[in-house]
Amino acid sequence: MSSPNYAGNIIVNLAGLPEFLRKPILHKRLSEFFSMNQEDKKEIINNALQAGPTIQFDKFSTLFKTWLETLCNLSEEERTVMFSSYINEIVSHPEKLIVFNLDGIFEIYMSLSIDQRSILSTTIKKIINVFDEKDKKKLYMIIPKMAKNEIDI
Repeated sequence: MSSPNYAGNIIVNLAGLPEFLRKPILHKRLSEFFSMNQEDKKEIINNALQAGPTIQFDKFSTLFKTWLETLCNLSEEERTVMFSSYINEIVSHPEKLIVFNLDGIFEIYMSLSIDQRSILSTTIKKIINVFDEKDKKKLYMIIPKMAKNEIDI
């Protein structure tokens, strides 16, 4: 990208903050996301996917877990918008997900409570079920088997 990755810089900075600061800031940033137009949402998603793998995994895992926990507290509609934005970008550009530590990301997901995992997996399943077979196949090729089994897709 030729423009500065402001969202990526925010992500890197958030990852280094203590929890009492990280959670409210992340919640506020997520709230702002839902009021953006589609083009801005797509840019934020692309910047996040670009920045994620550049963050030390211990910091990334802390931030990612906070993000998942925050998503659990949002409405189903907001979770659907967020996950759909990411999943659509990943279907269009699967290589963006491959650079992530998917096993590590799955471990973070598994560290959530059963209720939190249920909330997230229900939303993800609904989104994936809307895709056509070609796009589902793309997703199935890059999602680790353990994650597919856990989410029941």
